[in-house]
Amino acid sequence: MKRNTLIATTFVLILVALGISRFVLQQEAEAQGPTVRAPRFEVDPFWPKPLPNHWILGSAIGVWVDERDHVWMIHRSSDTLAPQESAGERDEAECCAGAPPVLEFDAEGNLVGSWGGPGEGYEWPQSNHGISVDHLGNVWIGGNGGGDSHILKFTRTGEFLAQYGMAGVHRSPGDPGADDYIPTFEGDSNDTQNFGRVAKVVVDPVENEAYVADGYLNKRVAVLDGDTGMMKRFWGAYGNTPDDTNLGPYDPDGPPAQQFRNPVHCADVSADGLVYVCDRANDRIQVFQKDGTFVKEGFIAKTTLASGSVWDLAFSRDAEQRYLFVVDGMNQRIHVVLRDTLEEVTNFGDGGRQPGQFYGVHSIAIDSTGNLYTTETWEGKRIQKFVYMGMADVPREPQGTVWPTNSTQ
Repeated sequence: MKRNTLIATTFVLILVALGISRFVLQQEAEAQGPTVRAPRFEVDPFWPKPLPNHWILGSAIGVWVDERDHVWMIHRSSDTLAPQESAGERDEAECCAGAPPVLEFDAEGNLVGSWGGPGEGYEWPQSNHGISVDHLGNVWIGGNGGGDSHILKFTRTGEFLAQYGMAGVHRSPGDPGADDYIPTFEGDSNDTQNFGRVAKVVVDPVENEAYVADGYLNKRVAVLDGDTGMMKRFWGAYGNTPDDTNLGPYDPDGPPAQQFRNPVHCADVSADGLVYVCDRANDRIQVFQKDGTFVKEGFIAKTTLASGSVWDLAFSRDAEQRYLFVVDGMNQRIHVVLRDTLEEVTNFGDGGRQPGQFYGVHSIAIDSTGNLYTTETWEGKRIQKFVYMGMADVPREPQGTVWPTNSTQ
């Protein structure tokens, strides 16, 4: 009798254990299922409104959203007066003219400001790159052309305020100045007065310090006083002293590089005081404390070669800034990444010319309600808006083009 009871009890326990195991496996399967809870976006094909004066854009190389939700972009307009092939032909036709390098849009997509280019008292970059507006309303611009070893600062209306560094100090003979150009020569990442082809400048409002992604020639993050431009500190990958030795081509199967590869493409500060660095050609994000102490790293699309996968990033607008939105100009996507673990949960976008698709997606910014704005370099030459639709169950697999769901197909 006791033996039969023991057998029955054991059998029941086995069934219970099997049931628990099955439940756990089911939960894990659901957790890794075809969908994930994440921010959802749809492209707005009607933003911005058409530009005036027959203006067209060149390579769109930077974007920023200020505290008024005005969207700022910078592009390279000097060689974009196509479709005619020569100035003489342009004189004989009505279309087109290159827009000024700096454009400001309101939230509805109306152009409300435009300026930029060479002027008195400063040296406009050979190849402007990156734009940001700080908490005081100052506009910061870098450059990645052959002689761009300086940074410029203007008012909102384009009045010149300051130049930090001198143009032409770290020049590269024969440098084509293209956005995807990776130099093979040595820079000077320990220069405390000048820069090496700056990709982007972001000002931390808490300390009024400017974080410089320096950049296409140098291999460092540099930190400046936001008022004077005096360099306060700088560091390389893992917080190491920067070393400008050419690392050679990126190998996704090799050990992680102990220095940044060119370009160091962004250095953005989170609300909790961490610095997120885009080590573009190494396919990784490195995270630091403000003093340059290394915290962690994460790889995005790690097998991506050539110009790499980590081009720029923006923090989600929730209080914890739970997500990073990482633009990837090689794979033509926006990666949605958990900020605490640096793990990708989904991505959207695809290569192409239609709204919601990309050709060289380069920079990204976010407004106060969570809408995303992207610019495209190479032959993309445009700015796009992606409307935040709230949290939703979205595919884990690449979502492709996020076309508006209520539109007629």
